[in-house]
Amino acid sequence: MGPSPMAARAAGGCSSAALAFFGFRPLRRAVRPAAAFSWSQSSPYGGCRSRLAHSLVDSILDELRSRRRVRVSAKIGLQGTKELSDNKIDKRALQKGLLLEFQKDSERSLLAVVERPDGKKNWMVTDQNGILSSIKPQQVTYVVPGIMNFDSSRIDEFLKKAQDLLDPTVLECAWMELSEKDKSITVEEFAEIVYGNKESLESYCAHFLLSRDIVYFFKVESRDYSMYQPRSPPQVEELLRRKRAKEEAEKELEEFVHLLKSAKALPIESKPPKSSWLVDEKVRQKIEALQAYAVDACDDEQRRLAGNILKAMGFTRTSSAALKLLINVGYFPVHVNLDLFKYDVRITYTEEVLSAAEELLVDRPDSDMNIRKDLSTLKVYAIDVDEADELDDALSAIRLPDGRIKVWIHVADPTCLIKPRSIIDREAMHRGTSIFLPTATFPMFPERLAMNAMSLQQGKQCKSVSVSVTLHPDGSIAEYTLENSVIKPTYMLTYESATELLYMNLEEEEELRILQEAASIRAQWRRSQGSIDTAMIEPRIKVSNPDDPEPNINLYVEDQANPAMQLVSEMMILCGEAVAAFGADNNLPLPYRGHPQSNTAVSAFSHLPDGPARSFANISALRAAEMDYQKPVPHGVLGIPGYVQFTSPIRRYVDLLAHYQVKAFLRGDSPPYSAGDLEGMTFIASMHVKVARRLHSNSLRYWLLEYLRRQPKGRKYKALILKFVKDRMAALLLVEVGMQVTTIVSRGKVGDEVSVAVDTAHPRDDILSIREVIEDTDDTEE
Repeated sequence: MGPSPMAARAAGGCSSAALAFFGFRPLRRAVRPAAAFSWSQSSPYGGCRSRLAHSLVDSILDELRSRRRVRVSAKIGLQGTKELSDNKIDKRALQKGLLLEFQKDSERSLLAVVERPDGKKNWMVTDQNGILSSIKPQQVTYVVPGIMNFDSSRIDEFLKKAQDLLDPTVLECAWMELSEKDKSITVEEFAEIVYGNKESLESYCAHFLLSRDIVYFFKVESRDYSMYQPRSPPQVEELLRRKRAKEEAEKELEEFVHLLKSAKALPIESKPPKSSWLVDEKVRQKIEALQAYAVDACDDEQRRLAGNILKAMGFTRTSSAALKLLINVGYFPVHVNLDLFKYDVRITYTEEVLSAAEELLVDRPDSDMNIRKDLSTLKVYAIDVDEADELDDALSAIRLPDGRIKVWIHVADPTCLIKPRSIIDREAMHRGTSIFLPTATFPMFPERLAMNAMSLQQGKQCKSVSVSVTLHPDGSIAEYTLENSVIKPTYMLTYESATELLYMNLEEEEELRILQEAASIRAQWRRSQGSIDTAMIEPRIKVSNPDDPEPNINLYVEDQANPAMQLVSEMMILCGEAVAAFGADNNLPLPYRGHPQSNTAVSAFSHLPDGPARSFANISALRAAEMDYQKPVPHGVLGIPGYVQFTSPIRRYVDLLAHYQVKAFLRGDSPPYSAGDLEGMTFIASMHVKVARRLHSNSLRYWLLEYLRRQPKGRKYKALILKFVKDRMAALLLVEVGMQVTTIVSRGKVGDEVSVAVDTAHPRDDILSIREVIEDTDDTEE
């Protein structure tokens, strides 16, 4: 039989794209005889439109299939192609010198020459790369027929010749003819039809094309050998669509990887801004897949896409590698807070919410204007941390003629602007709280509302809800009132400056001294009621330029036993007790917070030194808080009969709920929420509060580790032993840092000080290694 028309087409050479599809490069062209008949044009499937003469195809198939017996080659005495070309290879079918194809791994098949048996079943082969290895019969995918005693050094020559015949478009031509008849075909038959013969080279090329084809043919197993069945036209059309989509995706991936490599090579000051990666939809999709992969919050498609990008970039497929890549190209700053993406935190507001906020700023409604009491003549102290943006409470005090103390806790009044169930109220509920991080503040309300219209401001008339309390000499509440008011804050003080004023004991600041006295007698009274001291040393960090590779870190260590902090804390507790009493007296549904006494008596820790060690023990023994929405619950930790959080309505949604209820009662209206409503909304808000706390805790720890990483190697730190975890493994408090750590100490008891040093601090990996430093002492007298 003469050369087929497909042989003539193969002789015309493969296109570069076709060869690239199979992983080959175009080399020289083989010269083949002219076709016995021609192809027609215009195929809807993009390759060629062939019309094989039916009589020719049929005659070839009939002739080949009539040869049912195994033919023995006169030259090599080898079994026929059907028996050796299928995945049914046993030890008897293999012998030295055979040229075969085997599966190296899930992605590679190699040509190799059989060298010798290896054990009972395996064979040693030399592959096309010159590597000698052992393979199992199950790995053999094809034995090239008609070849014996092949020299492995000639595999490359064989492959070069094969490349000239590997034109994938012949698959379409053959499929178009065979699909009309729904005829299956063997490798041998395909080689005869396409190349005009089934010699070694042509048979291997036929096997190669059919076994790699993912569009036109699929493999089916018969009793003795494998057949290839043409797919239906709808299947082919769908597979071609997928193939084109895959090729387009691969092209896009290649272009994206080029962008990444270009950005990665730029100096840090020249890297493209984050916004530039989000302009083009396809680029944005890929960069967001990497971002989701970096925070372990990706779906299956993002995981696949990010994995392909990392592989193309030469990175391992890990979240840390994705993060490193995003930092290297400038998309993320070095100290990016991944938790913001991991927990999908709301850090911006919709246009609808911002528009509603602007309307409130213009109108500034006040439904309580006619019932506000003018308290602007009082001296008012607002005391908070120095970087506080939202100021929502302030204090006043006077001594009554009978010697008793009257104090006012003035609380900002956001409900004069915000109405229950409004769009801004709903937004606040689904935030739960303002988020305070070392690098940024994300307020519960839009910034212009929270930090201007709602906040108390020095020297300005401010709307507030004032809780006034007259104390008995022992510190218990004698009487209280809640009223809408107008105040004019006199001082905006930090805790440090307020403490200095207290120490100075100035006559002109008598009101501040009275506040301190009130706080003192309140603390004594609460202790008599069984309160538990939980004052600790806490760190506070402010990072001024977090996007810089080496940002400025300002560390503050706050001792909650500080006089000004104790003063403010006592007044906030007093306010919460008064509001709970107000709710109980008026049968008002409120979010009442309680805390049962610990099963461990306070006296159990009396042997510990006063301060952080005892407070740490007290905190460790605390039981979970309780909530009630109809009546007060005793708060054993604070030592008061009831408590309602009320002093931070700009920062905490639960406080805002209490304001809605109290304000409605003061106006003579029914409360907007039932006890059941309050419980549901508190639950929603509390879920977001938990996330905010985790964010704060994680971010604070990260920057504490970064602070420690920058300290001089070998720097010594004073550490207080808080607890022994096991044997001599102790929980310590780094006094100068305010951070709790663990390490083994050789001496000391709870409450004692030891010296430690930092061996390792890696903030991104959350690694901190601490060791005890033994001070050398010389007791020898000179």
